[in-house]
Amino acid sequence: MLPTLVSLISLTPIVAHAALQVDLESPDSIKTAAKLVAGDLLSYYQGREPGHTLGILPGPPPDGDYYWWQAGAMWGGMIDYWYWTGDDTYNDIVYEAILAQAGPDRDFMDKNWTLSLGNDDQSFWGMTALSAAESNFQDPPQGEPQWLALAQAVWNEQASPDRRGPECGGGLRWQIQPTNRGYDYKNTIPNAIFFNMGARLARYTNNDTYAQHSTDTWNWLIEHVYIDDKFNVYDGAHIADNCTTVNKQQFSYNAAVLLLGAAHMYNYTNASKDWEARVSGLLDGIERVFFLNGTAYEPTCEARICLTDPISFKGYLHRWMAVSSQVAPFIHDRVMGLLKTSTRAAVDQCTGGADGRQCGFHWSTGMYDGATGAGQEMNVVGALASLLIEAAAPPLTNGTGGSSLGDPDAGSGPKKETDEFKQVTTGDQAGAGIVTVLLLGFAMVSLWFMVWK
Repeated sequence: MLPTLVSLISLTPIVAHAALQVDLESPDSIKTAAKLVAGDLLSYYQGREPGHTLGILPGPPPDGDYYWWQAGAMWGGMIDYWYWTGDDTYNDIVYEAILAQAGPDRDFMDKNWTLSLGNDDQSFWGMTALSAAESNFQDPPQGEPQWLALAQAVWNEQASPDRRGPECGGGLRWQIQPTNRGYDYKNTIPNAIFFNMGARLARYTNNDTYAQHSTDTWNWLIEHVYIDDKFNVYDGAHIADNCTTVNKQQFSYNAAVLLLGAAHMYNYTNASKDWEARVSGLLDGIERVFFLNGTAYEPTCEARICLTDPISFKGYLHRWMAVSSQVAPFIHDRVMGLLKTSTRAAVDQCTGGADGRQCGFHWSTGMYDGATGAGQEMNVVGALASLLIEAAAPPLTNGTGGSSLGDPDAGSGPKKETDEFKQVTTGDQAGAGIVTVLLLGFAMVSLWFMVWK
């Protein structure tokens, strides 16, 4: 995923009190507040309007702030929102949006997004399809792409050697196409999502092949010290030095998606002591690095300048911790304590905009920071909805009522289009170069901030 810069404005409070009122001890109050924020989030979606593309947020740059993957993440959040609140107001929008982006080969590989399509971008949409299967989100009719089969297609394609290469002993590359900047980078997020999806597919289908791949992926991450002995989760490394010089930036979504995968492995292996220790270790690291006084905190992104992508990470952190507490219930009390204090802080700064309830990013300050967007609203929807997890059913499997139809061979057949991807032009390459410069600049600012924080 290739982010774009946004400026986060002054942390001066806009109003003196929180306009988004909610009693966190009342499920009905939480649902009412979550519905307001969900509506504010969907106000950023223009896909049904003339001249816009069904299924995506405005973008990618320069046409809007958001890359393709972030819409996939948003629809996953809206599936969780429906499953935990029971509010189906937006289900038809979510349903048509996901299917609109499934692609001609039913694998979330549309040639329109070649320049910015990484393995992690594709797999965010794959995780959303898998969430739809695990929640019995309305099944498409026969002849349309099916949720489980869509997830299996993504997983199968990413299990193939051509997505990896022999460098660094395997591991997924960041980018799919050799023409894309970042093709020489093997980072944590695509490998962590592959691990996550494998663990969830193993539990859903009771097929151990998925679990074996997840175990191998975990071992690869440990071997290359992308996860260290204190369960710090780092960003990745380049293949030029055999992935030995690890970029030690930490992002909450890396750790959170691993936690959710490890919790599913714990569940699938009938409470294996190894996976219990890994779940506990990851949660220790998450609380140490990504919570400040009980509030979700993105250490590389709490300075005044941030990127569009990490602004949305706090919502994933809340959602994935919540589901982890269902499938690995020994962490329930600890997780729910963190989620409640963090959600309180999130709500207290939703005081911006003309309606007085728009949400910012800097939750730990207790005040609206002057900048809003889809990521900020996505975070607070995820935080509020996560508090309802205790009354929700755990993720379904095909043995506990899951109805989605699968295809173990999905994604392994020939492509329907011989011209699978558009030709990358000189202009595209220049644009990718600009993004790379922005990323490097952000890395320098982030690392400075971490050192002097």
